Amino acid sequence: MKRNLLISACLLGIPCRYDGKRVTKVDVSALRKKYNLIPICPEIYGGLPTPRIPSERVGGRVLMKDGRDVTENYKRGAEASLDIAKANGVSLALLKARSPSCGKGLIYDGSFSGTLTEGDGVAAELLMKEEITVFTEEELDLLL
Repeated sequence: MKRNLLISACLLGIPCRYDGKRVTKVDVSALRKKYNLIPICPEIYGGLPTPRIPSERVGGRVLMKDGRDVTENYKRGAEASLDIAKANGVSLALLKARSPSCGKGLIYDGSFSGTLTEGDGVAAELLMKEEITVFTEEELDLLL
């Protein structure tokens, strides 16, 4: 029986990223053979549109490039993603690297300059706190 795997919807080619573009560099065909894929997009679940102004995490806050604070949207989206994980008995997640929602280990630093800093996205942080093991697409081989 296949295990359930929470996966960032953008990694499945769903155009829900901030820029409305599709992620095309991830081949999930091998994942589909091993897991039941359960797509999530915490930013959409938090009420943000696609496309949207880019956001980056600055400490405990998430700010759009124009300065608007969207922390509550990110928190709502993270909670909704956790609810989906719990409802589906998920213990593993594959999330989009460097995202203010889904990034693990490294995220953009809030300067909107492409600079990375240590940290996790809001949803990734919550999922890991709830003992869900999070991987990024850069660690795809670990899931296979």
